[in-house]
Amino acid sequence: MGNEAEAERFSERLYQAVQPVWEKCHAHPFLTGLREGTLELERFIYYMKQDYVYLIDYAKMFALGSLKARDLDTMGKFAELLHATLNVEMELHRQYAEQFGISRNELEATNPAPTTIAYTKYMLDAGQGSLAEVVAALLPCMWSYWEIGTTFAAHPGALAHPLYKEWILMYSSKEFGELAEWTIGLMDRLAEGLPERELARLEELFVMTSKFEYRFWDMAFRQEEWDV
Repeated sequence: MGNEAEAERFSERLYQAVQPVWEKCHAHPFLTGLREGTLELERFIYYMKQDYVYLIDYAKMFALGSLKARDLDTMGKFAELLHATLNVEMELHRQYAEQFGISRNELEATNPAPTTIAYTKYMLDAGQGSLAEVVAALLPCMWSYWEIGTTFAAHPGALAHPLYKEWILMYSSKEFGELAEWTIGLMDRLAEGLPERELARLEELFVMTSKFEYRFWDMAFRQEEWDV
């Protein structure tokens, strides 16, 4: 019972540590515009293209999770997540993009922006560590999107936009919430009994990838391009 409480306290510790960053995300004009239905389509189209590129590397984190798992259930869950990302989520992404006039060829031809490269390479570098480090690095994307989706879905009028509504419903769905909860629970179990030095490392990864989440929203709003 004590060990379980300790693990639960660690997930709460992560959540509390990242509140200033997540609050800035919620207040960013990209997300406030998405929530209000006033976000310019060209900014969202830019986001869709970069998110597609991001998902390719994000899927690799699930592959690393399956590789590093020490039990069949966890190995199988990560393999399931990898399959779902590559063969279901990315196909849905392609179909959704078509509603914005983005062809599949355009998605495939997208060059990653500087922030996208920095984020994915940082995450994949963290993925070379322990399974706990893999989870700490990939969790902020999943957890913060779930929080954004559920918050937006409860906001009056947020589901009125004919195109953005689908995005909000996707990340506020029961299925996505269950995925986030499973990953949070895994983070708690992996943190159990670790020395403070290792817990601090996990917190560092969680906070840093949360900061990259903020940078990703900001990149999309600015439609960041290479200077040279």
